[in-house]
Amino acid sequence: MNKVSVVILTFNQAAFIGKTIESALNQTTNFDYEILVGDDFSTDGARDIILDYQNRYPGKVKAVLHSKNLGQNGLFNTIETLKLADGQYIAPLDGDDYWTDVTKLQKQVDFMDSHPDYSACFHNALITFEDGSPSVEVNPPNQKTKIEMEDLIGEDEIWFMATSAVMFKNHLMNYPEWFLKSTSGDIPRYVILAKNGPIGYIPGVMSVYRKNKGGASFKDHYRDVRFLRNRIMMYKGINEETNHQFDKSLRKNIARYYRMLLDARQMSGSYFRKAGLAANYLFLKSADLTECKEITRDYILPKWMMSVYSFVALLPYRIRQSSH
Repeated sequence: MNKVSVVILTFNQAAFIGKTIESALNQTTNFDYEILVGDDFSTDGARDIILDYQNRYPGKVKAVLHSKNLGQNGLFNTIETLKLADGQYIAPLDGDDYWTDVTKLQKQVDFMDSHPDYSACFHNALITFEDGSPSVEVNPPNQKTKIEMEDLIGEDEIWFMATSAVMFKNHLMNYPEWFLKSTSGDIPRYVILAKNGPIGYIPGVMSVYRKNKGGASFKDHYRDVRFLRNRIMMYKGINEETNHQFDKSLRKNIARYYRMLLDARQMSGSYFRKAGLAANYLFLKSADLTECKEITRDYILPKWMMSVYSFVALLPYRIRQSSH
């Protein structure tokens, strides 16, 4: 049995997948590990590259090639590939990211073996940008070293673990319906893991997280109705999953997405839909009087009613003016 299953997940990342696989092959360990490469029916030549590595490293690199794209932003590719993993621990790696420390797997295994009550661990990562913007680290110098459920849930979206930085115990993951429908894989995964034990942090940058147009980080659009409704569904699911323990924070988080829906591209000119969403937002947010007035004015009261109100409110002034 392998100590670790490296699970690389890719779709149309031919320009990056070779470096990703190489970074996994270059690991120095005192244990056996396998490299599963789940390809979600790429059409850009990535599959040929994966098969070439499998031929060069038989028994080490294992191609998992699907006969069609499984959809859901790669989630089902993840699930099907994980089913084949026999390692005690899972080390996920996106097909456009790569590891920079050859002892990454060893360090994380040592941590997990010495912390048997922990469900996972992660390290720092460097974010690089396709447009040449300066690189930044994911985690600050004072990053908390023991992560529990309350650290993952707040009034805003919380994210501080790069996929390439995480290692977790195999067979802990389960996929409730809300998870299966979510376009985000990381946020639900960390919630499920935290239910099974703390998540530890190991200082030090050991991987690169690329932000590029071909990567998953550019798939989410905060002015798109489908994306925003998916986030609402996901956080409602997390609220159920945590038995409403963080209901107040999650309601305010969900309210943020209702507010964004009001200005979504597909909502242009949809008065009745906007009015209902605005009412939901005010209810979930427990908004103050000033915001209630603004949202009511801008999204709930019909434009003609506001015009009548303005006319009536200004009528005495107009009468006085006309009498002079």
